[in-house]
Amino acid sequence: MGRAALGTEVGARRAAGEPLSERPTRADEPGDDRPERPGDDRPGDGRPDRPEQADRAVRADDVMTLSRLATKRGAVRAILEWLAHRTGGVATLIDADGTPAVTPAPPPSPALRAATGAVAGLHRRGTPSAVLSVPAAAGERAEPDGGSTVFLVSLTAGAGGAHAEAGPRRQAPYLVLIAPNGAGPRPGRPQVLLADAARTLGLCWRLEEADRDRVRVEAAEAHGREAVLHLLMVGSVPAAHRIAAALQPPLPQLAYVYVIECPGQRRYEIADRIAHAARGKAWIVPCPVRPTHLIALVPAVPEPAGRAGGAARAALDQGVASPARPPVSPAGDAADGRVDDENCATDFRATFGELPHQSPALSRSGRAGTAVETVGVRGLDRAIAERVPECLIGVSGEVPLRETPIGYEQAFHALAVARTAPSGRASFQRDFDLTPLATPEGLRWAQELLAPCLHYVPPRRADPGGEELLGTLGSWLTFGGAASRHLKIHRNTLGARVRLIDELLGLDLGRLADQSAAWLALQLRGAPLPTPTDRPPATLEDVLGTPAAGVWARAQLQPLERANLPSGTETVRAWLRADAKLPQAAGALGISLPGARKRLTRAEEALGRSLLHAPSAKYELWLAMRALKAL
Repeated sequence: MGRAALGTEVGARRAAGEPLSERPTRADEPGDDRPERPGDDRPGDGRPDRPEQADRAVRADDVMTLSRLATKRGAVRAILEWLAHRTGGVATLIDADGTPAVTPAPPPSPALRAATGAVAGLHRRGTPSAVLSVPAAAGERAEPDGGSTVFLVSLTAGAGGAHAEAGPRRQAPYLVLIAPNGAGPRPGRPQVLLADAARTLGLCWRLEEADRDRVRVEAAEAHGREAVLHLLMVGSVPAAHRIAAALQPPLPQLAYVYVIECPGQRRYEIADRIAHAARGKAWIVPCPVRPTHLIALVPAVPEPAGRAGGAARAALDQGVASPARPPVSPAGDAADGRVDDENCATDFRATFGELPHQSPALSRSGRAGTAVETVGVRGLDRAIAERVPECLIGVSGEVPLRETPIGYEQAFHALAVARTAPSGRASFQRDFDLTPLATPEGLRWAQELLAPCLHYVPPRRADPGGEELLGTLGSWLTFGGAASRHLKIHRNTLGARVRLIDELLGLDLGRLADQSAAWLALQLRGAPLPTPTDRPPATLEDVLGTPAAGVWARAQLQPLERANLPSGTETVRAWLRADAKLPQAAGALGISLPGARKRLTRAEEALGRSLLHAPSAKYELWLAMRALKAL
């Protein structure tokens, strides 16, 4: 008998579990026809190592597959789908309280209900794994062996210990595998497969949880910053200070307001760059109304010359590949008094980043101001305009924190000028003072007009009160129908509130005349109330009929008259008579709609104010023309 025949017999007997005996194999006896290979016989335990080698190879393939799936987007879902296909069962994750941890959840079944009930007990006892045998329910289609086997493995156990902590917010779920008995491909050692899968799933689940936490934190911070801006816009400065102190940085006492128009898909990227360039000192908030706008509060704190601009430029250079704008002439931003010529010339001659600005000639109180040049973080507008040329930037004058709404409107009007400026940026240099209209008669008129709304008591406690209605009115006058996004209410709710305000104030807010009256009353509302007198109630005509109001009105319209635009004043007058509706104004002028829009765009350039976009100067222009008897 040859050595090969003996080895074949020994291998066959070992595989059959029979005792070995060294006897010759007869020709008529069944044998193994495989050729002899080294290592077929392993001394020691009397069993071949081929099954173990096969198990190791299969496990290596499974581990490699799990590693590959772990690098994919949505790794948890991908691993569960692979595990279900690999075992021929149903794989899912169940939280410690018995709720599904992934979506979509598998269809309900007796095995899933049994697993859900068992998970809570396993977690309470700290048991890392368990195996349940669930018999087939009556009336269900039974598998050949009947029922299902349910494997449960805690992801904390797979990630490193039965008592590992999963974090304070959420406890790690259990991996649940429901395998019908006798159905589909089944792994030889499911416990090993589940242990490997649980280990990888635990890491992937933690990564996805961390990513979800990061998104939640960023969203919470963004909403917090938006809340601070909203509080500043409605005048709640102390509450804004408290929230800002927790979010950091603290709010500046004096600031410039930036309104930056940029591509919507790059808004957050540009916001991050501006925040880095400002070294964390600026408050930057994506506009809740316009998806292409950023609003920034930049502190007006003087810094050494050359320091702020150089830092801003270096910060924006990091990761910015956009080409710079071509150089422009020193007077490139100035036209018809929109932007101070001398200030811009000094700006362009200065070292890069040093952007001096002059305070308005008149303060809010009407007293003569002093030309004060400050250099600080606000040099950002030049750096942004040159390094991110697709942005347009409007900058307000220096305003105290309580006048943030005024600064926002100034910056928005400056943005209208920046759209036609070669450098893509402009600063608001016009006087924005309503002091000539804040006479005792004017304050009394505003108080009497808004009194029904202030004294309104809602029929239900959940309905808005007087102050909230006035806030809605201010937002609607500024943003129109987009106020629903500003106030975070449904558009039908906004419409119902506007109709209620109509009834309370006795106005028709669909007409520009009543809109302008309500706007002026809101502007005068914050001034100190005059001493009560026995004089009859004042009217809007009384407020606009004073000599001071006439001087104010002529100052509002003077830039339009100086621009010497053909039919410029007449176009604006027709537009105001048509309740600021462009199609009706074009019909009254006998010109096309694009022609009327072009004329109003030229009027915007002359006035340095926004007319076709909100916030608009239409209320002031209507009041000015009414004061001059031009309407």
